[in-house]
This record gives sequence, structure tokens and C-alpha cells, in this order.
Amino acid sequence: MNRLKTWLSAFRLRTLPLSVSGVMLGGFMAFYNGVFDTLTFILAILTTISLQILSNLANDFGDGMKGTDNEDRIGPERAIQSGEIHPKQMYHAIRINILIVIILVIGTVFRAFGIENIVYSLIFLVLGGMAVYAAIKYTIGQSAYGYRALGDLMVFLFFGLLSVIGSYFLFTKQVDHVTFLPACIVGLLSVGVLNLNNMRDLESDKTSDKITVAVKLGWAKARIYHSALIVVAMILGVLFGLLYYTSPFNLMFLITYIPLIMHLRVVNKTKDPARLDPQLKILALSTFFLCLLLGIGHIYNAI
Repeated sequence: MNRLKTWLSAFRLRTLPLSVSGVMLGGFMAFYNGVFDTLTFILAILTTISLQILSNLANDFGDGMKGTDNEDRIGPERAIQSGEIHPKQMYHAIRINILIVIILVIGTVFRAFGIENIVYSLIFLVLGGMAVYAAIKYTIGQSAYGYRALGDLMVFLFFGLLSVIGSYFLFTKQVDHVTFLPACIVGLLSVGVLNLNNMRDLESDKTSDKITVAVKLGWAKARIYHSALIVVAMILGVLFGLLYYTSPFNLMFLITYIPLIMHLRVVNKTKDPARLDPQLKILALSTFFLCLLLGIGHIYNAI
């Protein structure tokens, strides 16, 4: 039982709602346009969850082997750092997870496109391969991009643009302008979660030579950057609500702006990085419910 608890902790389940937010929103928008397949949606969600778990395990392995996860780190103790999971066991788990992701990617692509859309199938298989590579190379290897301040860009691309626009394409077989603003909203808020994590670990990352955007900016400018990410996402949300307005239900996602504003107040007032850790959950769940309400509000007239 303790062993299972250790592995579940390594999976970092609290990151999963954020990871599925973009796919969920893309599915809602496809439903609005009358093109939706339940099995494709389930497979896409499972693929995304598997990729997130792969990323979490790879991060644990990469940071653990580099010594970045040490006693100076403020966040929760990682599996390799604690000694509860041996690096060889983690490496084996990563290999198994890669196999699971590959199977799910193939299943999702085949269900969405079949053999009659071979070009689309090949494109999404390549995108799936890129997602696996990105999940692994964030912290693993000498050229890990998470150590070169490229994590924010990759999160915006994969959690935002690819997640929303890509999942929408699975159902509709086309790119639609209606997905662009939501994709940017999810991307910016997801980058906000990463930046918050990096702000919390700023000092320990600096001493471990893990160069993140927060490390490059420093504490004061990283807080300004964080506020900009959240505020721009909120402005884009209002813009989307007005551009595609059909009923008051389209705007019910604005409820989530309350915890987002409260979150910004806490971040901008605090001088203790340890106080940022609880805010990770708040920001991640706010993003999830924003996407949920935005999607439900958007399809209200189509139900």
C-alpha cells in the first residue's frame, strides 16, 4: 500500500486537471460545431494524462539525477530525492509509460482519422512523437530545455496551441479561428503555473544551474511576468466572450476570474517563496474550471 502511495505521489496527480483542460475545451468546441466522437475524446484525454505522468516521472528522474531536487528545494519532496524510488526503477517506469503513450497515440489517431486520412494520421503521429520527446527532454540529458529557459515556450505550444487546436482537429479535420483565443488562454495560464513553480524554486534552481525564465528575470520581474500572463489570459477570455456572444451563459466562465484575481493579490504581496506552493493548486484548478465553464457556456445553445 505504501509502495502504491509512493508511485501515485511520483505521478503528481494534482497536475492532471490542468493537463486535460485544453483537450476538454477543444472537445467542447467540436461538439458545438456538431462534430464529436466520445471514444476519440476519451482516448485523447487518456493520451494527455499519460503524457503528463510521463513528464512528471521524467522531471523527477532528470532533476533527481542532476541534484536539482535537494534540501534547499521548497516544494514537495520528489520520489528519487526521498530515496523511496531508485533511479533504475524510475527509468523502468518511464520506459513503460512511453510504451503506454505510444499505444494511446496510435489508438487516438486511428480512431480519429482511420486509414482514409493517412496524411492527417502521419502528422499526428509525428506530433505525438514530439510530445513524448518534449516530456522527456524537459529535464533529462545535457541539453534539457528546462535548464535553458525554454520551458515556458514549450508549455505554451503543447498545453495551449497543440492541446486545444489539435484536439479540435481530431474531430473536425480542420483548423478554425474559433479555437485560437481559447488556445492562447489555456497556454498563458499553463505557463503561469510553470512560472509560479519556478518562482517558488528560484533560489534552489539558481544554485543548481537550472536556468528558468524566473531565474533569468529575478524575483521582482518574475512576479510582473506572472501577472502579465494571467491578466492577458483574462483579457483574451473577455474578448472571446464578446466576439462569440450568443447568450449570458457564454460569460459564466468569468466566475473563475474571482480566484484568479485573489491569486494575483497573494503572489504580488508575498515575499516568501514557500507561500507560493498552495497557489499552484489554486491556479491549476482555476484554469481547469475556466475551461470547463467556457466550454459549457459556448455549447449551451447547441444542447
